[in-house]
Amino acid sequence: MTAQSISAREAAGLIASGQAVLVDIREADERARSHVPGSAHAPVSRLGAAALGIAPGSTVIFHCQSGSRTAQNAGALAAAAPGCRVLLVEGGIGALSAAGVKLAEDKRAPLPIMRQVQITAGSLVLLGAVLGALVDPRFYALSAFVGAGLVFAGIMGLCPMANLLALMPWNRRAA
Repeated sequence: MTAQSISAREAAGLIASGQAVLVDIREADERARSHVPGSAHAPVSRLGAAALGIAPGSTVIFHCQSGSRTAQNAGALAAAAPGCRVLLVEGGIGALSAAGVKLAEDKRAPLPIMRQVQITAGSLVLLGAVLGALVDPRFYALSAFVGAGLVFAGIMGLCPMANLLALMPWNRRAA
């Protein structure tokens, strides 16, 4: 079976009527800030080809933050729910909320690690550029170092900055 896209409004109707199982494929740090109460959690990074244990013949609706991860992983998501009707929410959790699906939110939960990486890397690049222009050109090396780190992270598939940020005190309570 293949996965099909569904509007958030259609998904909200199926969820409200109990005709579908909703599965959140975001990572735990993303889900900690907001999620649909009662939804199942199966992070796409750990999904693999393992089945979710949902009864064949069921309707399963997968969602992520914006809809792009579900679309990119449509084949793996369909394989994880064999014999089920697999639907992917267009627009992700934001669209579900806009369609009237209630969310449980914890604004005290830390930002997702990748957002923290983007904020930190962007700030360091900007700082290096400003200090290089206004104080000493050697500060451009900071921007180059961060840029090289991002290239390394992209090529190797691991991010030392994310690992370092995960150790910060504000992220420990989420673990």
